[in-house]
Amino acid sequence: MKKNIIIYSLAALSLTMLAACEKTLNVNPINDAEEELAVRTSEDVEAILIGAYSDLGDADVYGGSLFVAGELLAGNRETDWTGTFETYTDIYNKDIKTVNNEVTNIWGNSYRVVSDVNIVLANINLVAPLKKAKVEGEAKFIRACLYFDLVRLFGKAWQDGDPTKNDGVPLVLKPYKTPLDDEDLPSRAPVSAVYEQVIKDLTDAENLLEVPGEGDYFANKIAAQAMLARVYLQKGDYTNAAAAANRAIETNDAEGPFKLMSTYAAAFPINDNRAAIIGNTAEDIFAIQVSNTDGVNDFFTYLSFRGRGDLNMTQLFMDQFEANDDRAKSYDKERTNVFYTLKFNNPFASVHIIRLAEVYLTRAEANFRKGQSLGADPVDDINLIRERAKLDPLDAADLTLDKILRERKLELAFEGFTLPDIKRTMGTTGSFAWNANELVLPIPDRERRVNKNLSQNPGYGN
Repeated sequence: MKKNIIIYSLAALSLTMLAACEKTLNVNPINDAEEELAVRTSEDVEAILIGAYSDLGDADVYGGSLFVAGELLAGNRETDWTGTFETYTDIYNKDIKTVNNEVTNIWGNSYRVVSDVNIVLANINLVAPLKKAKVEGEAKFIRACLYFDLVRLFGKAWQDGDPTKNDGVPLVLKPYKTPLDDEDLPSRAPVSAVYEQVIKDLTDAENLLEVPGEGDYFANKIAAQAMLARVYLQKGDYTNAAAAANRAIETNDAEGPFKLMSTYAAAFPINDNRAAIIGNTAEDIFAIQVSNTDGVNDFFTYLSFRGRGDLNMTQLFMDQFEANDDRAKSYDKERTNVFYTLKFNNPFASVHIIRLAEVYLTRAEANFRKGQSLGADPVDDINLIRERAKLDPLDAADLTLDKILRERKLELAFEGFTLPDIKRTMGTTGSFAWNANELVLPIPDRERRVNKNLSQNPGYGN
């Protein structure tokens, strides 16, 4: 039987650790030693989890590029790409090659983080009893988030055909040992199975984690509840989306430290000192920490005029703001009919993954679609967002789904929600329908050459 000895992103088992962690963790790669000899103590497992957070902040994962790629795929006449990187240009033009290096890096580096947390979970019984629930909950939260984002980029939308038959992404839930037989390399799980695992991991995380204290930057109970709401909304399961969002809001109201910032601009603080490190705001339920030694903010790199400024906004986008909408001030007109967002103007600012504003918008939409008022009337949640933007409140009788979706679009613009929202609402981007093959990333050629069990997405050949 032929053995695969190539180190492949799903099967790579060497422990990729932070330089800081290497000072406290001395282990052999799992493919070179028995697993029980590689990870021996609670401190070892905790250090691997810290390494997972570091890898999560990689430029191609939650450092921004995973979300920027989605914004590029969603690009239409409301945006303009002026960058020179061929990999990103092809994504924006919906003309992606299977050897696209950025797509390959998103896949490979995301699975590297999955490998990290799988090692943590495989050794969870080594963790000190008082820390075990927290470590397990954080690892499951990270794994769930990545699988959710991977299946949305590399698989068909939940609403497109039969999710029990459409290929999602491989579900790798435990560390592999190399070399592997060909038949042991993972195939793509159905979209429905990936969602099922995501929901299971997030539900476990919600039950395992605690409400964070002020200044706690790690995954927490409210983050798990908010992410569950995001997942259910993507599926169109509005009953569970409203319930999860309501749990997040009520848990936060009772015990949590999060609050809406007084102004929209305050949710995206800017410092004229480009070297300044800007941490979380009170609105950030979960964010990636960035410093001059760890983490990357690629929203700054590609969307800020202080960075490369490769993705800018046209007048068609700006025309969607009401006359007094304070959020419009977060876009600056640098030249005729071209605008740049000011939301990401510092290279060392935290990358916003979950903001409290999103949770209110999710509860409003899910409640409205179900004709219910769980936790609050939909119009009250929408008016929280509108009033911060210095807009007049809406009357309940005037509230429509289109108005809710517009508030969501303008509030969360260019934070990674554009493509998922187009797909779940069955919209369009330019001339492309929500379920166009071109709006799904190809499985990287490198992965398919190593693993013959990986099918390719429609439109990208065999």
